[in-house]
Amino acid sequence: MRAGQDVIMRIAVLTETYPGEARVAATPDSVKALVKAGASISIEKGAGLSASVTDGAFEAAGAKCVTRAAAIKDGQLFLTVRRPDAATLAKLPKGAVLVGLLDPHGDKDFAKACAEAGVNALAMEYTPRITRAQSMDALSSQSNLAGYRAVIEAAGLYGRAFPMMMTAAGTVAAAKAFVMGAGVAGLQAIATARRLGAIVSANDVRPAAKEQVGSLGAKFIAVEDEEFKAAETAGGYAKEMSAEYKAKQAELVAAHIAKQDIVVTTALIPGRPAPRLITKAMVETMKPGSVIIDIAAATGGNCELTKADEIVEHGGVKIAGFTNLPARLAADASQLLAKNFVNLAPLLRGEDGALSPQWEDEIIKGMTLTRDGAAVHPSLGG
Repeated sequence: MRAGQDVIMRIAVLTETYPGEARVAATPDSVKALVKAGASISIEKGAGLSASVTDGAFEAAGAKCVTRAAAIKDGQLFLTVRRPDAATLAKLPKGAVLVGLLDPHGDKDFAKACAEAGVNALAMEYTPRITRAQSMDALSSQSNLAGYRAVIEAAGLYGRAFPMMMTAAGTVAAAKAFVMGAGVAGLQAIATARRLGAIVSANDVRPAAKEQVGSLGAKFIAVEDEEFKAAETAGGYAKEMSAEYKAKQAELVAAHIAKQDIVVTTALIPGRPAPRLITKAMVETMKPGSVIIDIAAATGGNCELTKADEIVEHGGVKIAGFTNLPARLAADASQLLAKNFVNLAPLLRGEDGALSPQWEDEIIKGMTLTRDGAAVHPSLGG
């Protein structure tokens, strides 16, 4: 930007209000990149402390650290990790753009509140799964860390070692770990469990996942009949399986779970409760000391016994329902999320550098939750 030019994009980052959220929507590196592109950035004092970022580090990168009221007053584009609370939303200026992991299905009234406040909301969950948008895909960046952290949490709860150890006093057997779901989180969980020395297996409803699982050194668990081999659409999505196949697969999985020390479940369906993968009866077949980490705890859990943000013990088996694993790696999670925002920023500004979202771009269009006082995303039902 030229000296004295005031047509710039004014960005504001506030301290997160969502319970237990330790991440922050900016880092010194992202501030430098956004300032270099012509933006001004106001950050609420102390917003980064839970992610190990000081106000001094933000200011050295080019941001202004101000009070919450000042950041709100100065902001046009508000970057957030999670959806803000009602009190914060009500204070945002009309016409402001709000971008973050807004979880609109977790609060059915949130989109309506944004529309009534005149706030244009973009949900990062709706980033289109296209090549051009990969660097903006916050769900993937955060799921990657969630998969890693799930295994670290399992190692902490498991009362034994993961790798096989041969000592003069005897041999310690390697832990057996089973990852249910081979998406972004699942693949990272597989890789992490393997690095820690576990014997790893995994399953997924997509036949193409078998090669990915195998490439990480894990065994693929599935009923691989003719129906399974044809269970993927041309677009790479799973087809609905027959009741007969589901019964056979459930029987195989139940028998496999009984032999495992660690189970990590990762199955999530956007906008719907998490699918039930592990029943109470299955848990009761597991050895005392075994651990289940349920990544889907926030949406009901993949395990029948999961309780959100609790560690339940049943028959000696621990079931952990962490609802925000990325926040347990706040510094790294913030760094990746902030980079997602930097990569999205060019689609939010005009040629003069001012805030001007490219509403007709397929990425912005796909992410738009509310615009000009109306809830517009198709998933909201009109």
